[in-house]
Amino acid sequence: MSRRDYWHEPGAPVANSVPPGTGVFVRDGRGRVLLVRRADSGNWTLPGGMQDIGESITQTAVREVREETGLDVEITGLIGIYTDPGHVMAYDDGQVRQEFVVLFSGKVISGTEAISEESTGLRWAEPVELDGLQIHPSVRLRLDHALGQRNGPYLG
Repeated sequence: MSRRDYWHEPGAPVANSVPPGTGVFVRDGRGRVLLVRRADSGNWTLPGGMQDIGESITQTAVREVREETGLDVEITGLIGIYTDPGHVMAYDDGQVRQEFVVLFSGKVISGTEAISEESTGLRWAEPVELDGLQIHPSVRLRLDHALGQRNGPYLG
């Protein structure tokens, strides 16, 4: 299914759903950040995805990382909740979703790196490399919060 992101754009379609999703910020022992490259846009992003019925939000986060990267993670904290009504995603099936992402921190506990049909790449990026990568502004904001010194989770 194809998708188009609208980031505070005049004329963006009106959202007709707000399904909960997750993202997980994972760093390795060298401080590099785990990223996947989306097949639909070519953007680099944090692994994550939409919650299924019958899952807790943390179970969703663990499942999505495993599906997208082949890696099993343990959730270690909450970075923020992102619900910007100015960020909508339009899908070719007519669904227009308002952003709703719970971003967790996590650490790898097992697994073997592998990509899914939703991605075309996986990489561990040094924080200084992030500015040179194609990253959507909403994901960039999450990365900035994850890498920065905050007194508590972002609520916005």
